[in-house]
Amino acid sequence: MTFVAFLFISVLMMMFSVIVDIFRDQEMSGIAKAIWLIALVFFSLITLLVYMIARGQGMAERSAKEQVEAKESFDSYVRDVAGGGAASELEKAAAMHNSGKLSDDEYAALKTKIIG
Repeated sequence: MTFVAFLFISVLMMMFSVIVDIFRDQEMSGIAKAIWLIALVFFSLITLLVYMIARGQGMAERSAKEQVEAKESFDSYVRDVAGGGAASELEKAAAMHNSGKLSDDEYAALKTKIIG
């Protein structure tokens, strides 16, 4: 019974992955997507095997591409929230120096600390 449950859950996970990949694929036409989905509903196991054999490499490439895009988006968000890093700090220090809030020595020390 446990083995049957394992197989059932495995098939469901594979179907979910294939369905996500079908909708993720920008190059596939709407009709082709509909045909794959209909085939998945009526001939699940054989369609899963055929899809994995025929389009498995592209599925892996699309998944990797999506992960790279998500990481770039997250990194960009973190940079925006963090305030821009050393360049932003240097701009703030220069503005304070130009306004007279920092002396030349203080500005030089702060600049050295920011740069490294």
